[in-house]
Amino acid sequence: MGFLLNNCTFKVYDSELINSCEPFDCGNTDLNDFFRNDSLNYHSVLLGKSYCFTLDENPKIIVCAFTISNDSIKTFLLPNARKKKVVKDIPREKTMKSYPAVLIGRLGVNTNYRFIEGETERTGKQLMDFIKSWFIDGANKTGCRFIVVDSYNDVAPLRYYTENGFVPLFGSEEQEKEYTGLKIDLTKRQIFWNKVRRFLKLPQIQTDKLHTRLMYFDLIILKNK
Repeated sequence: MGFLLNNCTFKVYDSELINSCEPFDCGNTDLNDFFRNDSLNYHSVLLGKSYCFTLDENPKIIVCAFTISNDSIKTFLLPNARKKKVVKDIPREKTMKSYPAVLIGRLGVNTNYRFIEGETERTGKQLMDFIKSWFIDGANKTGCRFIVVDSYNDVAPLRYYTENGFVPLFGSEEQEKEYTGLKIDLTKRQIFWNKVRRFLKLPQIQTDKLHTRLMYFDLIILKNK
């Protein structure tokens, strides 16, 4: 079953737990601050709920934590090619404009427990496997077809989600900016050359790198196994 399920306990991440545990450090200052100071505020206004695994031999240690909330993939807002990619495994008679999803808003693993000696899988991989299985379990209270994340647009987090089967919701940063309404600050000259490069099927000129990238995982992949 792995280190996480054999040696840790799954718990709600609440004020009692925060006050009884050592400070959680996942190596990212923003995430550490969120889990320490903001996660309870999100829960109090029903914008997200946080959970964690603590170490059985020392329950004061938080091994990993994550925050989830309800979300959806609105395919009617996607470019046609991306829409087809998202719905390719959904029967035609069940196609909709929007599909239920759960959003992983925050996720972090204690820097001291990312790699466990003797384990074949990293703790982060075990955590993601747990989250996936949690939402296809028969006891789940609501239907949920996709897991979506708004990943930091950096090499390490993007690689983590890609290795765990997540796919970018948009084909490029420029496309994501366009369809999510984010400002694309290009000069007239850049706009002209973008048109030329698009015609030649070359990468587009990009400015104002996105801070995050939307990615998704289709849970039906596991449900059908």
